[in-house]
Amino acid sequence: MKRKVSYRDKLLELANIYDVREIKEYVKSKKNLTVGQIELILRKNKIVIPKDYKSSFIKDNFLKPYSKAKSDLAELKEETIKDKNRLIRKVGNFREDTARRLNYAVKTFWRTLGTAGINFLNILPKLGKTIYSFLGNSFTDVFNGIYNQQLDPKKAKNVIVGIVAVVVIATVAFNGKNYFGNIETDKTVEIKKPENKKKLKKPEIKEEVKKPELKKEIKPKVEAKKKKDVNEVILPNLNLKTETVLNLFKDVEYDLGKVRSQKLVKPIYFTQFPRDLDALQSTKLKKETFIKIVLPLIVAENEKILADRKKLKIVSGKKYTTDLEKQWIRQKLLEYKVKKGDLNELLIRMDVIPTSIALAQAAKESGWGTSRFALEGNAIFGQWTWSGQGIAPLDRDSNKKHKILKFPILRASVKAYQNNLNTHKSYLKFREKRSILREKNKKIVGLELTDTLNNYAQTGSEYTDTLNQIIKQNRLLDFELVRLVNSAKEIELSS
Repeated sequence: MKRKVSYRDKLLELANIYDVREIKEYVKSKKNLTVGQIELILRKNKIVIPKDYKSSFIKDNFLKPYSKAKSDLAELKEETIKDKNRLIRKVGNFREDTARRLNYAVKTFWRTLGTAGINFLNILPKLGKTIYSFLGNSFTDVFNGIYNQQLDPKKAKNVIVGIVAVVVIATVAFNGKNYFGNIETDKTVEIKKPENKKKLKKPEIKEEVKKPELKKEIKPKVEAKKKKDVNEVILPNLNLKTETVLNLFKDVEYDLGKVRSQKLVKPIYFTQFPRDLDALQSTKLKKETFIKIVLPLIVAENEKILADRKKLKIVSGKKYTTDLEKQWIRQKLLEYKVKKGDLNELLIRMDVIPTSIALAQAAKESGWGTSRFALEGNAIFGQWTWSGQGIAPLDRDSNKKHKILKFPILRASVKAYQNNLNTHKSYLKFREKRSILREKNKKIVGLELTDTLNNYAQTGSEYTDTLNQIIKQNRLLDFELVRLVNSAKEIELSS
């Protein structure tokens, strides 16, 4: 009887044929090589392993076709589910469109009917007076004729019937004319409405185009980058001097007094602090310059978070979501470090950081924009890192290896700070208290939340007391409701 040769034996036989010493030595020393190890040694010696060594009748004729059929069936099932979802979406959209059109048709019908009724009622008093005077005069003349025997009674009867018939026909014709005339007037008004809207929109577009007066004035001093969607001024990464910055603020009429009263700030984004900011002798001017630089960055990032929050509410409320919407949600779940696809937790984390808190922490951590970390690494909030690029503190203990996280531009530092408060487990109480304020439809104000940030610094409650003092002394609560110029004002209410 012929002995069945295993795949391993075939490989050993192949090694024998090609006289592979390494394998022979392993066999002599009675060490068991695995199939993978033998294959690796053969390939290292540039020996081609025949394909038919591993092939078998069952595998080629049954297993492969079965696995292929299984994968085809899975693809078919997936395509069927996709087609089904598409069909459901189409049916849903058709149903909504039909309901919308039907409602519009019913409203139009009742509006037209109401207009016709009102017109008819308006005509009645005038028509009654006309008919009354006409009939009164006619009957007076007829009866005077009968009384004076100047008119035959039969003829008088015919005359009266004729007069009544003429009056009725005239009334119906007059009313019908008014009714159809009003319908045509309504149609004309409806057709003209979109034209009026277009005309109204044009001045707005012109205003938006004309507005970048900032950029025209800034160009002689510092080049500004232009974005199509928003009128922004982004100052490039230059070694700016404080004098240049102050002149820029003067040119664009950037005044904190106006910002406090109007609750609007211009989107001017600096990429770094001026190197000689600490040289300013006036502490008040130094603080104001710092706030003017940091405030637009904080407001811009908060508005971005609010836009994402609004989108999340809309998408999560839908029955069916598109592939792009699903991809967006997955991206946000990763960004906010939410596990198990919990959209409620994502909504809690995706929220603004009060402007007063952000400004106070930025001032405290960066020394009002004059610290070494702020000037060399755009690190406004003093975030620590053990792995990323950073700046080592000069007074760091020898047994510690932390660094202060470094950023390419100031706005990146603001974004990282907000993400830190919205995701790190140390600030869970901050997020919970903020969520409670949202549910009660209360304003998210800095002084309400500072006590939850005792984990931000090693000094604990002493740190939060310092934040409260900075907020009150510098009237930072005035900036809580500040928005960017041209941004829409939105109020969020909990359902």
